Amino acid sequence: MRITYVARSFLDYRVPVLEHLNELCGNQLRFISSTKWTPQRALDRLRTAIGENAIYLSGEKSIGVDSPIEANVDICIPYQPSLLRSILKTRPDVLVGDGFFQWTYAALLLRMMKGIPMVVCYERWAHTERSAQWYRRLYRKMALRFTDAVCCSGSLSRKYTISLGMPSAGITTGHMTADTEALAAYSSNVTNAEKNMLRSEYRWAGTVFLCVGQLIARKGITQMLDTWAKFETTAADATLLIVGGGPEEQSLKEQQARLGLKRVHFAGPVDYSRIALFYAASDVFVIPTLEDNWSLVVPEAMACGLPILCSKYNGCWPELVQEGLNGWVFDPLNPADFLKCLKEAVKARGNLKKMGGESKRIVGNHSQQKAAEAIYSCCEIALKNR
Repeated sequence: MRITYVARSFLDYRVPVLEHLNELCGNQLRFISSTKWTPQRALDRLRTAIGENAIYLSGEKSIGVDSPIEANVDICIPYQPSLLRSILKTRPDVLVGDGFFQWTYAALLLRMMKGIPMVVCYERWAHTERSAQWYRRLYRKMALRFTDAVCCSGSLSRKYTISLGMPSAGITTGHMTADTEALAAYSSNVTNAEKNMLRSEYRWAGTVFLCVGQLIARKGITQMLDTWAKFETTAADATLLIVGGGPEEQSLKEQQARLGLKRVHFAGPVDYSRIALFYAASDVFVIPTLEDNWSLVVPEAMACGLPILCSKYNGCWPELVQEGLNGWVFDPLNPADFLKCLKEAVKARGNLKKMGGESKRIVGNHSQQKAAEAIYSCCEIALKNR
């Protein structure tokens, strides 16, 4: 099967998935992406993995905001002059696009004009789409008429895709995964001396809660600090470390000072090559997001053996977090609920390693190989449906 996958950009975690997908289709994958939006290290890594099957285009033009931070807010209409021609040169049996926007427009045009079966890899769900404008919803529904199969991230995305009009028989799930194998290997080799050095550097004490993400409003850090202020008065033996950068950093540090938080530390951005060290040296991972499709930091933390405190507004929780077994699900907009889960985690301190082992077991069902298989199965469905 000749598969042509079109994605305007990608990151390192996607490379193992594409490598496995290339193997599944007998080295017949062609992956077309932009040199403008993808980090050079990811471009180089994919080229090493699948060789000349990785096709990179430059010279893109666009109208609107080139790289929106928030979905359904800004408008970006990209145009890559050589995209259609590059796709046709690959003579695809099946086309795959990431989402319905960005470069998927080219796959849709060829599906309409040439009848080439098309698959969409999709992540959005009802909560993240609650504020989508009518014209975006209309476009998605119209695009689904020419989409032969959809590979969703999980059950919540699947449910939403069905509500847009996609028959359930045309949907597979599981295309989203972190680089869990590499992270698990890295974290397992972190020594106690390295952990203690990191703890000393950031003055960690007691149960260490780690939060990794952009410092932007929808990540819920403001709400977490408000709840942590109440938590600090009752749990002297706990520390919160926040890893990441963003436009909210200064205001969050001002909030920390205003609330008098003594056991909250900002580490700033950490290079991806070092992030497993922070996971390995922590006890619990917490993500208070107010809106996310499928936060990759959750399976990353799980691969490194951490139990998870996960916001119910994160679309990955039904698959990845089993209440009481490997973590807890909470409402970050409900301080009492959030506080209860923080206290539960401290109370379970003697059981956290066991819970982290359950995280490793659960995330093992969401490997790069399984993600590639989900996409490949979707391509088979698309061929059959056409």
